[in-house]
Amino acid sequence: MRFLEVVELSLEEVEALRLRNIENLEQAQAAGKMNTSQSTYQRILTSAYEKMTDALINGKAIRIQKR
Repeated sequence: MRFLEVVELSLEEVEALRLRNIENLEQAQAAGKMNTSQSTYQRILTSAYEKMTDALINGKAIRIQKR
């Protein structure tokens, strides 16, 4: 595992994924919980999906940023 390339997710990206996929919230609700606009929430979520897809398809490790 230490030789794998790493994809790094921010805490915001992880929270966006959690709200959408675990809590099953719609965009407006999730954006409200994150205290951001819907368009910003969508950009964060899209970035998270792109990084997760890259990691899964290309066999990369996933690291979550610490605070």
